[in-house]
Amino acid sequence: MSQSKAFLRNAPKKTLIAALGIGMAVALTGCNEDTKAADKDTGAAGSKAPSADSTPSSAPTGSSADKPVAAGWQTQTSQKHHFSYDVPAKADKWKVLGADTALSYTDQAGKPIVVMTGSANYREGGCSSSPNPKAMGEAGKGQLATVGTTGGGTDGSLQENARNWAGNWGFAAYGGPDHKPKIEVSQPKPWKEGGINGYTATAKVTVTNRPSKCVPPTAVVHSIAQKLPDGTMHGWVIYADQGVPNALTDTEIKKVMATVRSTDG
Repeated sequence: MSQSKAFLRNAPKKTLIAALGIGMAVALTGCNEDTKAADKDTGAAGSKAPSADSTPSSAPTGSSADKPVAAGWQTQTSQKHHFSYDVPAKADKWKVLGADTALSYTDQAGKPIVVMTGSANYREGGCSSSPNPKAMGEAGKGQLATVGTTGGGTDGSLQENARNWAGNWGFAAYGGPDHKPKIEVSQPKPWKEGGINGYTATAKVTVTNRPSKCVPPTAVVHSIAQKLPDGTMHGWVIYADQGVPNALTDTEIKKVMATVRSTDG
């Protein structure tokens, strides 16, 4: 896996991302302000999400967003994307990254197709190779799971963006354009926790490129999407290896998701 330095960049105005899956294409236009790249491969049939938008998130008051919900856990806060969340302690192999450290996967031309900041890694350094070697920065450290935040644009519905963030991160982290994984993305469901009035979606990933046995056969991605009063939409994403030793269980993932909250409205 890549050991390159973190990829830091200014957010552009527009983007288009397409991720191929099982009988579907996940496309996001203009809502991922962290990226500027375009992967316009849309060879699979389109899949639409419901068109209605969510109402803006109502955020918790005070500074409670910066304090861990779970005793002994570590808090990560992204002011840029208006999320706070907790992960288990360092002793449990979790590492909270600098809030501005960016994780990215690139396309064939070397342009980022997904970028997240406000991130944390689980069991970093445990794997010697990746299903997608085009990892940038902390995305290429062999972790068994990564959490972070993304988004910032206004295009599309909140439901569509919840699906796209889940599908696109599954696509990018587990194969990318060179080794397209098989992806099934759920329909979005309402998410009304932590001051967030948004949506969540889940992507189930089957990895097609396994250059070593430490590359997982499958993975899961969960997203939480919120819309702010200014119309911008922001995503929280966790992607996690499955089918390998020490992989996060569904229960452990849900415990982390239960700590996600909005920092402001």
